[in-house]
Amino acid sequence: MAEGLRERKKRETRQRISDIATGLFLDHGFVTVTIAEVADAADVSVNTVYNYFPTKEDLFLDRSKGVVDRLSRWVRGRDVGESAAAAVLRELRDEVEAVSPRVGLMSGYDRFMRVIHDAPPLRSRLWSIQQEVQENLETTLREETAAAPGDPLPALIAGQINWIHQTVMGSIGREMVAGREPDEVSRETLALLDDMEELLSEKVLNYAVREHS
Repeated sequence: MAEGLRERKKRETRQRISDIATGLFLDHGFVTVTIAEVADAADVSVNTVYNYFPTKEDLFLDRSKGVVDRLSRWVRGRDVGESAAAAVLRELRDEVEAVSPRVGLMSGYDRFMRVIHDAPPLRSRLWSIQQEVQENLETTLREETAAAPGDPLPALIAGQINWIHQTVMGSIGREMVAGREPDEVSRETLALLDDMEELLSEKVLNYAVREHS
């Protein structure tokens, strides 16, 4: 019971620091705000901030873990008879159709993207995250298809599937920064997904079909 309480308090502290830091970054810019200012605003020590967030970039992109394994989760959770690419297309369509904040379809996302655009360290971290997404997906495809170590297909297919995800996220980000309404961007993104699916080869669309549950 006591351990559960400690864990809950740690989660709450971490969330409070993250929320306060994000607010400061949005108001004053990522480069301008210091870790000391975040610690002061959150009423904790600088060491406490670093205990939860090893780098300043982690403070702003603290939910990146969910993005890093997103495509792998979708592929592992695909339905019987469904391919890896089909699962990702389906999940993306569901998120976009629901006008989900998880894909950036929300008011205020333009401020978030502007902070990243104005901060080279955040742009660099975002690029690293995108690479991790693809590497994770390649590993997942190798495991799901029992591919031989030298088989190039998992890497090639991962690149195609990741292209879908990155293009959709990039398009949503640009449109939201331009001040568009989430509902409008959602409708246009669904059409974009249809166009992208038509560009994929049958080999990509039929790769890693789940044969049984």
